[in-house]
Amino acid sequence: MKIYLPLLGFFLLGACTTETKLNYPNTRKVDTVDTYFGIKVPDPYRWLEDDNSDSTKKWVDAENALTQNYFSKIPFRNKIAERLRKIWNFEKMSAPYLKGKKYFYSKNNGMQNQSVLFYKEGLNGDGKLLLDPNTLSTDGTISLQGWEISRDGKYMQYGISKAGSDWEEFFVKDIASGKDIADHLKWIKFSGASWKDNGFYYGRYDTPKGSELSEANKNQKLYFHTIGDVQEKDKLIYKDEAHPNRMFSSQVTDDQKWLIIYSSEFTSGNGLMIKDLTNPSSEFKTIVDLNEKSDDYGVLEVIGHKIIIRTNRAAPNYKLVEVDFDHPEASNWKIIIPETKNNLAGVSIAADKYILNYLVDVKSQLMIYDKSGKKISDLPTDKMVSISELSCDKDDSLVFIGIATFTSPPTIIKYNLNTNVSTLYFKPTIDFKSEDFETKQVFYTSKDGTKIPMFITHKKGIKLDGTNPCFVFGYGGFTSHYAPEFRTDRAVFLESGGIYCVANIRGGDEYGETWHQGGIKCNKQNVFDDFIAAGEYLIENKYTSKEKLACQGRSNGGLLIGACETQRPDLFKVCIPMVGVMDMLRYDKFTIGRAWSSDYGLSENQEEFNCLFKYSPLHNIKEVNYPATLITTGDHDDRVVPAHSFKFAATMQAKQQGNQPILIRIDKNAGHGSGKPTDKQIEEFSDIWAFVFYNLGMKY
Repeated sequence: MKIYLPLLGFFLLGACTTETKLNYPNTRKVDTVDTYFGIKVPDPYRWLEDDNSDSTKKWVDAENALTQNYFSKIPFRNKIAERLRKIWNFEKMSAPYLKGKKYFYSKNNGMQNQSVLFYKEGLNGDGKLLLDPNTLSTDGTISLQGWEISRDGKYMQYGISKAGSDWEEFFVKDIASGKDIADHLKWIKFSGASWKDNGFYYGRYDTPKGSELSEANKNQKLYFHTIGDVQEKDKLIYKDEAHPNRMFSSQVTDDQKWLIIYSSEFTSGNGLMIKDLTNPSSEFKTIVDLNEKSDDYGVLEVIGHKIIIRTNRAAPNYKLVEVDFDHPEASNWKIIIPETKNNLAGVSIAADKYILNYLVDVKSQLMIYDKSGKKISDLPTDKMVSISELSCDKDDSLVFIGIATFTSPPTIIKYNLNTNVSTLYFKPTIDFKSEDFETKQVFYTSKDGTKIPMFITHKKGIKLDGTNPCFVFGYGGFTSHYAPEFRTDRAVFLESGGIYCVANIRGGDEYGETWHQGGIKCNKQNVFDDFIAAGEYLIENKYTSKEKLACQGRSNGGLLIGACETQRPDLFKVCIPMVGVMDMLRYDKFTIGRAWSSDYGLSENQEEFNCLFKYSPLHNIKEVNYPATLITTGDHDDRVVPAHSFKFAATMQAKQQGNQPILIRIDKNAGHGSGKPTDKQIEEFSDIWAFVFYNLGMKY
């Protein structure tokens, strides 16, 4: 976000163009070759996929030593870290969540590694400590990943993750005493908990036979755990051995009468089954079958035998429908709220009303409807905001809304649906002059003529003369979008005169499923074209120049940066691909990777192989002059395994023809990003921004 300008001492550095080429570690090659449809594809660094081997660990240590030595020579690196710590040190709070008569919320005093969970009796009650994850480890690497309160308010189920892994362990806490009971569940991944009476439903995998951080995740099963039992006694509720890649999640309706099971095999599309919990002999009834072309379905509530569902079936921007339990055929569905030109990003229920969150050009607009589908009112917000969170209870009139912008941390508004009165509930105080900055939205033209929205944030009154450092961020996939949000680390860049841009490229859900489909499988090149066009727009319109343009993305966004860097190495001065999917021919071999094939396709299918091979970052590295590149990953990343970044870095280093650095930063005891402690975040962002400043020739 931004940086204060008390004079910390300024340094003017060149963009590293006079540096000599770094002496990279000698990464051995092997003769591994795969053949895809008659095409031989070498994989000389295949051995780096073994995360447990001594050879891989030695390589990691050598690369980290080179990277840290490089950082140590940037004279203002520590100053950036000092400034980040000052900006980061503000109180953060989540919107309160009502369960029974208690409000639950998380809070961070500013510099705590993990936020702390509290509750209070009534909105004006005193906060009581419920769970402090900071007491679970000495370095903050154990994080709270999710929690759910039992219907009677007596127990809390919660999950913890260690070192950033997706694997979770579940525990149960007695709320009155604040003490854990004996329950301890393991090998849980991609699962919440749904309470029913004295237990909860959850999904788990069998104990891994190979590496728990890289072995493919298969055969998830749904269980019911009774409080006080050991895990071995948990009752198997559902499995599907015929489809080992399928995953299952559960939902119990508020009246405890219905169990809903969602089945999914990919990141898009799900099946839907329902079971009558009041009848022990009842079987699951299929409402929607899961298949490769499945749409998305989410149950809001069940009223009698009527199921209220938000879906994009025959409605790319989503609609609200009523489905009869006894006659679930789509021809019998009743539309409650029809699809509009804007994407219906979410629906909540409060005070017997529907609260709809629409995306309007990637900004939030809340609307209130009654249960019959009649619009009551808009819930007004400023023009350049998004809803960061919305917390409400179906039987209560109070709604807590997190309002986010690019220039200030989220505030929480309390809105009363009965009186239509909104009041400020929480506003943080931060050491950053938000009023000195502004955000605007532009629409630029991509290669095929599609108009792409982009947010641009900078100091007020900035001169567009082509000399400004510019940092552009993107993602472009998996029906995700980046609406206005405050990212604390961007502060040092904005305060130093930088321009921060977010390109809302295809592949996300900015404009519903049509926008998503425009950037998947053999349409994926549209995503890269959209991002490249963003850089060209910023240069053509004098926001910046090629010598001052940096780009960043993480995860699927790391793939974005890797692909754009290998396709257009001339366009950027600095590239930061973080925890990226770089090997598009083998991504499906690890952990949950195969679920991404709904967006990417698979190399085992010839047409999709041809598309993947054309853009796969690892397989399109040439012997050219690449931009200064900082690749980041975590040694416990079991979402996008670090082998992607390892092999990409080794290949880039071997083929780099210029003197610009190709470095990899491998965080120890860190995963894909979720739950990363504050200390580690500040360390990582200090290194990233030092690298960006140094290679863009910026003053600090």
